[in-house]
Amino acid sequence: MWKPERNNKKAIYEQIADHLEQRISYGEFPPGSLLPSERKLAEQFDVNRSTVISAFAELRSLGIIESRAGSGTRVSTSKWGATPKHTPNWSRFAEGGNFLPNLPFLRRIREALAQNPSLIDFASPELSADLAPTDEIATLMSRNAYTSYMGYDNPQGSTLLREALVEFLNNYRSIRTTESSILITSGSQQSLYLITQCLLSPGDAVAIEDPSYCYSLPMFQSAGLRLFRLPVDNHGIQPEDIRTLYKKHRIKMVFLNPNYQNPTGTVLSNERRKRLLDIICELGLPVVEDDPYSLTSYDGVPPLPLKSMDTMGSILYIGSFSKIAASGLRIGWMVAPRSIVERLADARQQMDFGLSIIPQLVAGQFLQSSYLDPHLERLRIQLQFKRDLLIESLEKELSGLIEYVAPEGGLHFWCKLIPNIPDAKLLEESIKKGIIFVPGSVYGSDSGYVRLTFARTKPEDIELGIARFARAIRELIE
Repeated sequence: MWKPERNNKKAIYEQIADHLEQRISYGEFPPGSLLPSERKLAEQFDVNRSTVISAFAELRSLGIIESRAGSGTRVSTSKWGATPKHTPNWSRFAEGGNFLPNLPFLRRIREALAQNPSLIDFASPELSADLAPTDEIATLMSRNAYTSYMGYDNPQGSTLLREALVEFLNNYRSIRTTESSILITSGSQQSLYLITQCLLSPGDAVAIEDPSYCYSLPMFQSAGLRLFRLPVDNHGIQPEDIRTLYKKHRIKMVFLNPNYQNPTGTVLSNERRKRLLDIICELGLPVVEDDPYSLTSYDGVPPLPLKSMDTMGSILYIGSFSKIAASGLRIGWMVAPRSIVERLADARQQMDFGLSIIPQLVAGQFLQSSYLDPHLERLRIQLQFKRDLLIESLEKELSGLIEYVAPEGGLHFWCKLIPNIPDAKLLEESIKKGIIFVPGSVYGSDSGYVRLTFARTKPEDIELGIARFARAIRELIE
């Protein structure tokens, strides 16, 4: 992100004025469009507000922008040879459409990380660079020339990758399937998007866990779906709640993350799994099982997926490379009945004509290589090490102020704050102190919960980050 150069001979306000003029000339801010506020630009450029005021004054003197009390600052329509009637109302377009923007808290987190990369990051749901199999993937790529035809691939995804997944899913997840029942996606979110857009209709009722990662995805509301909650306790959801929702609202689909659930880290108990399968088979209800975290089980014995117990073909199973290897490869998969795979492959082909072939080939080779088991073992050890550091820091800094159940796998740590502190105030104060996290209300919970994701955080930053978090809490309750 651009920032003024402190050592430049040109005054900082002049650099900012030149930068904004350039962005306006490129069409980023068309004639008549509203510019960001002085306060927001000051934060973005890491300068005093008075400096931005001077930059705006410079642009106003040139006729490039114009300000009106109560209406903000806009790009001039006359300076650029345009009139309002010839200028598209881009603000209206940006606010329109059926696809909703991310939640405000998530946009604030993204903005804060972009403005200050030095923030200790307990928000980003991905592995740190040292946990990814970077060297192994580099070795695989160096051994393979990838000189085959680089045209559009099968709409379902690379045959090599799907064949590798058949073996992987059987050996590691006890799921028996064939390559024709697997669809390759760019990750779990694309799988969920395809399901909500292609298999459901506006007005349909669906059940999701509470709290749930699904609440942080406006794609469900964008699809016009009605969401109903399945409360999660320390052993997962209560299967009988599904029957209740079916009778009352005629839910058409259930979305679950039964293993190391995001955000709570809970695992659905075996007794509830069996009851769940009985109920969905009785009602003829499909279940979407999102299973990104199972192989991170710290004891090396991952809980089996619901799909491994599914004898009726009731479960659409979603997996991903992102939480066990490398999110940048953008590789996910779905196991589903052949008719569903064909339907979703057709829809995905309309979107992008399929994924890049090289990441698929790399992922397939990695799954079949001797690197996989050592990598998973190292990943589990390092994640448990980080979790333990987090627990030690929380006990040291916040004993008596938080409640939690330590997860046995996954990347997330779910906490309940005992003091009553509004989410927005705590997030902003934490950002000021140099740490960032995701408020629990993002996932449908009441205010007072937080999700601390520790997979990306450096071990040496965990204690410092929690100390800063504790200072933010204490400052708000004193």
